[in-house]
Amino acid sequence: MTPAAETALAYHRAWTSGDLETAWRLLDDDIECLGPAGRLVGIEAVKGFMGPFAASLTSSELLSVHGDEHEALLMYDAGNPAVASAPAAELCTVRDGKVVAIRIIFDRLPFALARGEVLTP
Repeated sequence: MTPAAETALAYHRAWTSGDLETAWRLLDDDIECLGPAGRLVGIEAVKGFMGPFAASLTSSELLSVHGDEHEALLMYDAGNPAVASAPAAELCTVRDGKVVAIRIIFDRLPFALARGEVLTP
């Protein structure tokens, strides 16, 4: 496994198991996160987004990890009380053993359906 994949996987395992202190130690203080909440800059902003989501998890299944020296792509399926299955992917950029950037792609459809939203084409 590549260094970036090892770091990204350690971060993923930490936040999905509820070990947020370990997860936060793997993030750079100036991390940039692009995701469902928009652009977040800095570790406190990322904690504010990821912390509540991590706390709500009832399940997480890692589907795949790929990486090189600087980037890793993780695909997983997450569940919480609202939805049993919500697929997601994270592209993590790693430098000096810390995640410096994350781009999160998250399927919001299961959450919209759980809220009873009517979706039209």
